[in-house]
Amino acid sequence: MGEREEKLVLNKRGQLTIFIIIAIMILVVMIAIFALKGTMFKQSIPKQFDSAYSYYLSCIDAETFNGALLLEQSGGYIENPNFSPGSSYMPFSSQLNFLGSGVPYWYYISGNGVRKEQIPTKEKMQEQLGKFIKSRVEQCSYIYLKEQGYIILPGNINNVEVKINDNNIYVKVNQELIISYGNSSWIGEVHTREVKSNLGNFYNLAKKIYSYEKSSMFLENYGVDVLRLYAPVDGVNISCSPQIWNANKVRFDLINALEANVAAIKLKGDYYGLAKADHKYFVKDIGESVEPNINFMYSRFWPMKMEVWPSDNGLMKADPVGNQEGLGMLGFCYVPYHFVYDLGYPVMIQIYYEDEMFQFPVVVYIDKNKPREGITGESGINSVPELCNNKNSNIIVSTYNTNLEPIEADINFKCFDTSCNIGRTTLINGTSELNGKFPQCVNGFIVASALGYDSKKYMVTSLNENNIQIVLDKKYKLELEIESGFNKENTAVVTFSKDNESITVSYPEQNEVELTQGQYEIKVYVYSDSEINLAGSSSQKCVDVPTSGIPGMIGVTENKCFNFDVPDQVVSSAVSGGGKENYYLTESQLQNSKKIIISSENFGIPSKLEDLQNNYDKLESSSLDISLE
Repeated sequence: MGEREEKLVLNKRGQLTIFIIIAIMILVVMIAIFALKGTMFKQSIPKQFDSAYSYYLSCIDAETFNGALLLEQSGGYIENPNFSPGSSYMPFSSQLNFLGSGVPYWYYISGNGVRKEQIPTKEKMQEQLGKFIKSRVEQCSYIYLKEQGYIILPGNINNVEVKINDNNIYVKVNQELIISYGNSSWIGEVHTREVKSNLGNFYNLAKKIYSYEKSSMFLENYGVDVLRLYAPVDGVNISCSPQIWNANKVRFDLINALEANVAAIKLKGDYYGLAKADHKYFVKDIGESVEPNINFMYSRFWPMKMEVWPSDNGLMKADPVGNQEGLGMLGFCYVPYHFVYDLGYPVMIQIYYEDEMFQFPVVVYIDKNKPREGITGESGINSVPELCNNKNSNIIVSTYNTNLEPIEADINFKCFDTSCNIGRTTLINGTSELNGKFPQCVNGFIVASALGYDSKKYMVTSLNENNIQIVLDKKYKLELEIESGFNKENTAVVTFSKDNESITVSYPEQNEVELTQGQYEIKVYVYSDSEINLAGSSSQKCVDVPTSGIPGMIGVTENKCFNFDVPDQVVSSAVSGGGKENYYLTESQLQNSKKIIISSENFGIPSKLEDLQNNYDKLESSSLDISLE
């Protein structure tokens, strides 16, 4: 390489070195700028404006805290999601009315039976809080400062940035602010604050509690326990008379029980002394010790759904076994019962510490005596049956009363054990019609129901039927009175049966009945207090069972005996009167009457088991006297 080439190489190396040094210097300067950004560009507030500017900042602090309180009190919302109403089928709207304010549910079941979640994200909370701060800071009053001689000229707020941290809320307000006093002025454009708040901590804990509820269904499991402790679900009572429960009374008992028991639920943590004991029934462990106070609440003034099967006219009835003809050999009577419930109610979960409280409600739902299943997103409490998704037959249904006057009615279609809602007939031009799509099902039933009328079924025997008229019978409320064979110490069960359906009344607790015209079979069972002692017995039952080992496998058996013990029993309520009668009620009788009076025979109070069996036999042959007035 020549001398000239060596000089060119050295020059290029020198230029490269200079560029590297310059790049390093630029990088150092940029790092220094970012490191010192907080101090280099920090607004310098002259001392004479310090009190005025502090007053302005206090407005930001106050509105930030007020907005945080609104978020806490409304489950993470300032602007609630779109309102969705409940229905008679499912009474839960999208919000729980709490002390006059709507608090959005984090989990609820809509009026049409769809399960929904509406949990706010932290980003959404920050966005709503930013909008709230912007609108409220723009309305801040500076009259006090003006009285002190200051001139305050706030400009428009360009935007508000919010970040919700665990123990505070960071706020950055971009607003030109001019403060003048005398001949001096100061201008500020960016204003940052850190406002002390538990919103972030509360929100994080609320999500943990909700996640634990979704995974364990602990609220539903407590609800099942309350249901089984305070309402008839499964069991057997020793009695020779039917067991009857008033569904409204059962509902009232459950409401009282839920108010007391829901309030007793706690989470493991230092805030509550008993919560440290893992063995406590009401204490749940969500995986960490909880420091803030946690409160679970249910109120009798909140909506509740309770359906129970079987029930008739508001009564839940279980019939005795052992008093029927041919069963007297059992030696005692017993009443087995099994009721199935759908039960739904809200629970408000509150997290509080000092003067802050975050709260959110959820709907607790027990489906057929069991805790509901968890969900992902939205789903239905009961999926729509496949039959109801295939409505392809056009049918016109008209509904009338017995005077052939058009009435509006709800129309359902029932095929075997599946029922589909079709719609409602509407009054138009002197008729009440529904032109709707129905599933195809030969020998299915069109069911018409209207308030104040008895439901009526119409069997569809052909797929070609497309114009159907249904006449509904009007219900008439009558006072019920039992005479002869009955006194105030007695109780009576009265059954009105018509067209394979029946209405049961427990008298005198219930003294009214709604009836329609038609042929009824009326039965009356009168019960009196008794003391029939059924002595216990012990017997031995022997059966052939396969022997153990190889002989049993090839059919060899051996005789084994078991003791069968029946304990002493006391029949405290027994049939002492009653009878049955077929009776036709005309509509004119029902229109012109206010009371139905039934006289039954008195068989006498049984004193031994044979008397009890005889009384049941007399029920089948004894008649009733029935009159209306």
